[in-house]
Amino acid sequence: MHLIRPFTGLRPISSRASDVAAPPYDVLSSDEARLRVAEKPCSFLHISKPEIDLPAATSPYAPAVYAKGAENLRGMLTEGILARDPQPYYYVYRLIMGDHTQTGIVAAASVQDYDGNRIRRHEFTRPDKEDDRVRQIDALNAQTGPVLLAHPRAPEVETLLAHAASGAPDADVIADDGVRHTLWVVRDNDAAARLTQAFDAMPTLYIADGHHRSAAASRVAAARRAANPQHTGEEDYNYFLAVIFPHHQMKILDYNRVVADLNGMHSDALLAKIGEKFAIHPSADAVGPDKPGEFGLYLPGQWYRLVIDPALVPVNDPVARLDVSLLQNHVISPLLDIEDPRRDKRIDFVGGIRGLGELEKRVDSGNMAVAFALYPTRMEDLMAVADAGEVMPPKSTWFEPKLADGLVSHMLD
Repeated sequence: MHLIRPFTGLRPISSRASDVAAPPYDVLSSDEARLRVAEKPCSFLHISKPEIDLPAATSPYAPAVYAKGAENLRGMLTEGILARDPQPYYYVYRLIMGDHTQTGIVAAASVQDYDGNRIRRHEFTRPDKEDDRVRQIDALNAQTGPVLLAHPRAPEVETLLAHAASGAPDADVIADDGVRHTLWVVRDNDAAARLTQAFDAMPTLYIADGHHRSAAASRVAAARRAANPQHTGEEDYNYFLAVIFPHHQMKILDYNRVVADLNGMHSDALLAKIGEKFAIHPSADAVGPDKPGEFGLYLPGQWYRLVIDPALVPVNDPVARLDVSLLQNHVISPLLDIEDPRRDKRIDFVGGIRGLGELEKRVDSGNMAVAFALYPTRMEDLMAVADAGEVMPPKSTWFEPKLADGLVSHMLD
């Protein structure tokens, strides 16, 4: 089996791409999605979050929700809004956010290589979220939310994709957040074969985002394999929908922390405790860390730059040396008594796309007592954790720009 292969994509016709393309299903609440589709009856949110078409009290995990998603998918096919390509293709996907550009490939990625850890993960998954994605895939008989993958540096792949993206695009969408999503179909069979060979030569791919979707695809494949006495390994269920970018083009933003109280301490006492392990520099300006090992600390009306004692950074441990781990292990856990940031309600997380001003707002409002700004996790650190077979702490990465749902889906028949 190949690491990736072309597939017969289900796509909006070119004139309807802007009407269909939608944010990922998991970045909007149901109420937010209802507002988004008020003037977009063809939004893919009707398929990815179909509870918006049911009574507001309906649980997003109710059987009726998955059935409604399948009904909406059939309706868009019948109306000719969505159409399936006549043969298997790869697709070039380019994202432009401000002055940042990344260009990757949409492909079907091997479940077998995911199961064998050639496609590597770095997060734990939750069974309830996996169950949701399994039900969604089974109801639609399709994978509609792509898994975001990264590949090691491969100049041949970048050259082939750049050439394939040199003509007029098959879809060109500017989303509500200003991000441009452009798609080209790779119709050159020789280029497609060379792309397959180039990926087959790669030792690994890395999951950046989409751990629950890839885990669900593996579960669906296992169930269908067991139920199919004529299983060959070539069936569509043996692959999952992925968008794969060069790791050096991907953009990770900071993922910051806010905490509701100081664990019974006054600000001066907290600073004194932090000063035992960090150099502390008051700042008249908001502090965005310039490099790993630096942190911004905000207390009401005052920023500080924190620099950890280098002797406390375990350089040979890919997880413990992460800034999110250093902050957790030397401040948040021992000083603020938050042992499990996944479950403790006293801590919250703020994606860097919202800026440092959001940290000031949360603290100055009185809703939070202290904020910490972090240097963004680097792709090389993520890859090192995955290579070591470890998992990253919660809320370690915030990838931007986000992929769109609906531009290409992967049918399982």
